[in-house]
Amino acid sequence: MERRFHCTQCGQCCKGWLPLTLEDALSHAGRFPLAVIWSPLRQGASLFDHTARLGARITLGNGKELAVRIAPTAYIPPVMDCPELADDGSCKIYDARPSRCRTMPFSPYRGEDQQEDLLVPRDGWECDVSDAAEPVYRDGKILDRGDFDFEGAALERQAAIIQPYADWLLQSVPSLLAELTKVSKKRLGGHVVVSFVSLIPRMADVDAAGFAARQLPVLERFLEMTAGKPALREYHQRYQEYAGELARISGAG
Repeated sequence: MERRFHCTQCGQCCKGWLPLTLEDALSHAGRFPLAVIWSPLRQGASLFDHTARLGARITLGNGKELAVRIAPTAYIPPVMDCPELADDGSCKIYDARPSRCRTMPFSPYRGEDQQEDLLVPRDGWECDVSDAAEPVYRDGKILDRGDFDFEGAALERQAAIIQPYADWLLQSVPSLLAELTKVSKKRLGGHVVVSFVSLIPRMADVDAAGFAARQLPVLERFLEMTAGKPALREYHQRYQEYAGELARISGAG
């Protein structure tokens, strides 16, 4: 089966959370507020093995397992546009945009043969799926797979950091396992949000003070944008917490 897809106005879907590779998260630390999103899957889910390979596999007390997708993320409220979106809906950093923006609507967080439902435009997307659009997917294969392979390779590389990071944090923060177990039982799944700072000690080549100097002004800007907005209280509180952590790293707090 062949599917056609062409994005006619990318600004319509540039809202809220954006999963990033570790490389993208570090290079865009001066643009996006960062967090790490842990998304558990119960045993038997179709993406279980793929998720566990790129993220973590956790054995529960009852012998069952969770696979957890662990994604550095531009942690932006879903009602807010991407901070790099211009007034005309264009991307201000198009040539330097993150891998996730280049690969969409495909995602290497899935196998290549599990992409078809991602080619159905969501509410608010302005996409052409008519016969006039170019073919992008045929018989379970991505026809132009350069960006897909590039992002996938980055996820494969970072698994060497993500997996031991997961083991370390689960041992350091016992309540994390309870949270993951709880959200895994939700009918539509769920997420646990963790500070990006928790990842810094696991990346030997990262200058923590330099990272803090770039990320702290971003968090302060988003603190201002979410202040006094009850619907965004959780985001505001997290930005405040993460800014405090970074202030201590940079010596400003």
